[in-house]
Amino acid sequence: MKLEELINKNYSRLHGNDFDILKYILNNKSTCYKLKINELAKKCNVSRSSVLRLAQKLNFSGYSEFRVFLKWEDEGEEVNTNYINTLSSDIEATLKHLHVKDFDNICELLEKSERIFVYGTGSAQLNAAHELQRAFIVQHRYITIIHDETKFEVILPDLKMTDVMIIISFSGDTPTLIPKVQKLVAKGVPFISITNMKNNTLAQMTPHNLYATTTAIPTSSGIDYTSLASFFIVGEVLASKYLEFKENKKFSGE
Repeated sequence: MKLEELINKNYSRLHGNDFDILKYILNNKSTCYKLKINELAKKCNVSRSSVLRLAQKLNFSGYSEFRVFLKWEDEGEEVNTNYINTLSSDIEATLKHLHVKDFDNICELLEKSERIFVYGTGSAQLNAAHELQRAFIVQHRYITIIHDETKFEVILPDLKMTDVMIIISFSGDTPTLIPKVQKLVAKGVPFISITNMKNNTLAQMTPHNLYATTTAIPTSSGIDYTSLASFFIVGEVLASKYLEFKENKKFSGE
């Protein structure tokens, strides 16, 4: 719960000095938690006991607990700001790549294919596959989603050179994926790779590659967080480019 929510929840219990202290805290979130109780009281021109009472009115056991809460909230806002900035940069870089990418060969490949399959190497990649399927349905092109490795192995023998496989992989270097892709290459089945913007095995194995920029963001838990939003954007752009390709062919009379 954020400080503003705590204030609203306990508003009826707050009075004059409380609002003076809160005004200072809200305007100095990044530094006030570093102050000891006497230092904060001096900054707000109130007594030490006034600060303590405010903390208790907000349902903290004392100032120490309130101070820790303020520190956590400030660190959370810093992480959120970093996340938004990083996500914006990733999306901008992805769109920049897609803007200069020539989609003609990929769209021609999709247009001539008898069947289109899409495989995602993880749960988020599968979600991106479902969005890609949805975007193509409105164009009356029906994509079959391969939901796991076992189904991929079952389908492999039946794939033909007239089919197209779209593979969505974060790293492009998933060890269990590469042998399957080698079988696709051996059978002459064309595939389109959608991977992170880096040199990877999957992208090297096909001339039809698209890239999404993603950046890992450190968190206070020690586990990096990586958004795959850019992969969804790649799918949306691919679908829109395919629609544009078909419209251009229609108007040109091909």
